[in-house]
Amino acid sequence: MCSGTRWLRTVLVAGSCAALIVAMGQPALAGTSAGQGHAPAWTATPPFRVRGSATSTYQSGYAPAQIKGAYGLGQLSQTGLGETIAIVDAYGSPSIQKDTAVFDSQFGLGAPNLTIAYPSGAPKKTDAGWALETSLDVEWAHALAPGANIMLVVAKSASTNDLLAAEDYATSHGAQVVSNSWGGSEFSSEASYDAHFRHAGVVYLASAGDSGGAIEWPAASPYVMGVGGTSLTVTGANGYGGESAWSSSGGGLSQYEGAPAYQSSWSSVVGSQRGIPDVAWDADPSTGVAVYDSTRYQGQKGWYEVGGTSVGSPSWAALVALVDQGRATPLSTATSTGNILQDIYSLAGSTGSQGYATDYHDITSGSNGNPALPGYDLVTGIGSPQGQNLIPALTSDNN
Repeated sequence: MCSGTRWLRTVLVAGSCAALIVAMGQPALAGTSAGQGHAPAWTATPPFRVRGSATSTYQSGYAPAQIKGAYGLGQLSQTGLGETIAIVDAYGSPSIQKDTAVFDSQFGLGAPNLTIAYPSGAPKKTDAGWALETSLDVEWAHALAPGANIMLVVAKSASTNDLLAAEDYATSHGAQVVSNSWGGSEFSSEASYDAHFRHAGVVYLASAGDSGGAIEWPAASPYVMGVGGTSLTVTGANGYGGESAWSSSGGGLSQYEGAPAYQSSWSSVVGSQRGIPDVAWDADPSTGVAVYDSTRYQGQKGWYEVGGTSVGSPSWAALVALVDQGRATPLSTATSTGNILQDIYSLAGSTGSQGYATDYHDITSGSNGNPALPGYDLVTGIGSPQGQNLIPALTSDNN
């Protein structure tokens, strides 16, 4: 850590020090031209849930080795080296460097190459809930892609305008992957804001939400990979013990976005509307992950066991960084070639196909009001990754 680093002080990257960048001024928002309406009035919420109370030492919550083992990431040599994962959060955390250092020390991880930017100016307050979300996002993106650069882009508030300004900053400052553990209710003009997530060479991800069958944007955008939630069992030496759909995972059919072409094989499920989510990851707080945070969420500080679909967005972002490390051109959620959304559905093929069985865990039990089914469903999407097979498949698929 850099001694003497303050919340608004600018420091240079050196060793384990993080660069804090105060970028003043509000970028123009795509999708706000005449006739396209106004941004939604809601303020975003971070979809995480905490199990139990914080502890001063690590006691519970899956460790990185357990998650990497269960999802097959531990069998690969990729680290995300040379890739940049952007994390968009409101308010950020004044202790993120310190908290990440404690997390890394506990699990034997090296220090991340972490930069922090404030596109609309620094926030005027600390929000303990968003600070815990920030710790979750940074610590787990780094844990699963330890060689990747982490760009934390802090919106000065949880308003849609500020979050989309942060989104635009991440896009224009070199991110190959952008993780969004935030969302809110769908709104009638949302399609006019999808342009924020439609850029060649960038994969955008968003948590599906924790409201059990409700639909949230931006996960509903056809240019965003929506991540639903499961209850994961890890067995033995970090083995996969099975999953079921988490009852509080967001998912369903969008009210305002039509079915994209990549979901055409699952028209029996989605009909003419965009189905959410696309993929799944551990989210049940009863099978949550370990997070260290010292900003006193609910008056506590230390080690938490955290769940919610917030876990899935930075984790899948890390997986994408592992894939991109081995590709000549990065994946995207916007282009016709190298489109990860097209690829993940194509690799799955149909229910029971060989690709489905080897690349994904098809989750067929549990419900969020929509039942988990063989094949694609509206709570776990295509399913969770068998990373040891899925990552090489996505790396080599340059169509």
